[in-house]
Amino acid sequence: MFFTITLYLSLAIFIIGTVYRIWTWFKISVGPDATNFSVRERLSAALKGLIKTLFSRRFFLLLKVLILDVILQVQILKNNFVRWLMHICIFGGFMLLLLMHALDGPVTQTLFSDYASTLNPFFFLRNLFGAMVVLGLSIAVYRRITLKGLRLTTNTVDIYAIVILTVIMISGFLLESMQIISAPIFDEMVMDYADLEDPEEIKPLKIYWAEEYGVCFPDVSDSPPPELFEEGEQLHDESCVDCHSRPDWAFISYPLSRGIKPLAWIINKARADVWLWYVHFLACFIGLAYLPFSKFFHIISSPISLMVNSVTDVTDKIVTDPANMATRRAMELDACTHCGTCTLHCSVAPVFRNMLNSNIFPSEKIISIKALVAGKEVAPEVLQSFQEGSFICTSCYRCTTLCPVGINLQDIWFSSREDLVARGLPEPHVWAKEAGRTKWAAIIKDYDTPLIPDSKHLNLSSQADTFSACFECQTCTNVCPVVANYENPAEVLDMTPHQIMHSLGLGLTGIALGSRMIWDCVTCYLCQEHCPQKVRVTDILYELKNLAYGRLRSAELQDKTEKNADETQVGVT
Repeated sequence: MFFTITLYLSLAIFIIGTVYRIWTWFKISVGPDATNFSVRERLSAALKGLIKTLFSRRFFLLLKVLILDVILQVQILKNNFVRWLMHICIFGGFMLLLLMHALDGPVTQTLFSDYASTLNPFFFLRNLFGAMVVLGLSIAVYRRITLKGLRLTTNTVDIYAIVILTVIMISGFLLESMQIISAPIFDEMVMDYADLEDPEEIKPLKIYWAEEYGVCFPDVSDSPPPELFEEGEQLHDESCVDCHSRPDWAFISYPLSRGIKPLAWIINKARADVWLWYVHFLACFIGLAYLPFSKFFHIISSPISLMVNSVTDVTDKIVTDPANMATRRAMELDACTHCGTCTLHCSVAPVFRNMLNSNIFPSEKIISIKALVAGKEVAPEVLQSFQEGSFICTSCYRCTTLCPVGINLQDIWFSSREDLVARGLPEPHVWAKEAGRTKWAAIIKDYDTPLIPDSKHLNLSSQADTFSACFECQTCTNVCPVVANYENPAEVLDMTPHQIMHSLGLGLTGIALGSRMIWDCVTCYLCQEHCPQKVRVTDILYELKNLAYGRLRSAELQDKTEKNADETQVGVT
């Protein structure tokens, strides 16, 4: 009764949780354009797109993706064999255990009429699939501990999922090993299936099972008479052989049973196998109920993401309906496995060494976006960190191209940027340009005083000191498309590129930092390519932009600190 109640309870939680997670795909909005569609409109558009796909040639493309990318996980194999092995072992092994072992009634018995959990090859396969999961978990833990140069965030949800899965596997192997040596289980089987009632008739069978199957009986000696062993073998052939194979095929559970054999008397007397049975199945039920709320929900969301993105054709107005695009972004947030592939290949990830902003990494930005779209209260400094990390993206599309679950990360970045602007948080360079007009004079007290006496303080560009070779030929200014855009560039831009180089050569870095030219630069590299002195003009302008932004942010933080201190002082007074 307890087993049935907990099973149906966990199954109900699993179904409700899964439906809720899928429902959020139609409710959550990533990007201002997503707010233009109601949940009903997004559901309707998704249904139309699904029908359109199923009754078209794209259906065969879905089957191809299902086999190659979902089941065989070819995309992950192309990127990293170790990660592929980890995924195949964990998800493949667990799904096979689920079908063959947990659902043995409706699945395995239907496929194999002679199925019994104690027969081979099922004995062997159960241990094999369990060993696959253990191997996959071991690889996952090893990668988390040893992998350098890649940020892998392990949150509480991840820990819970790993703990539950570990308890399931360990308790499963221990349970089977205890059942192998259990005398009470042998007595129950004899009572239920063998036509033997007299203890003296059962004794030869016990002798045989103690020797061949490793069962520990308190009343069986270590050196029984040979004739009783032969009699027991005959009884076994008559009553047991059809349902029981030798347990040594269980290549993990059987050696484990030999290891715990010295404790057999205590285990059998306390019926530890029964208690462990409850632990194992409760862990399975908890894992089932927890799955929609854990990282393992990817076994549902990631395959859907792969298949949806495989049939997204920009020429099909139904499939690429803006309402469907809004739903896809929300679904892809759930599909992200936080594997770190995008971060590992991100073109701007090295900037983290200078900015120490984790939101530079694509995999970390996904976490921040999830918090934002979920409506959680986000501290201003966290929001600013996400803003800076989001806008530093160079749109190289590496992350989207290499994502093993097919997420269109670039679309998510663009949409989240628009969300930030809608929240009143403009792009950092826009903010800095506007803030510079009002704050820069207060930050730079005296433009004529060199703030940086020599070029060694400009460290980001590869050859920052090359501006000293500038002889003001004005080639950089003449080829600059930004300068050419204005009739009076000096009035709009403050300084032209060659004037900035000349200021730096004189040590007047403050004047250069205050120029609006550094914010309007489009990094086309024409100035740098045409410079006869090989001055790295664009690199230097880029560095000045970063330096100016850092000073403006520091000044803003100082203003906030002083304001809070003043407010605190007033409150105390």
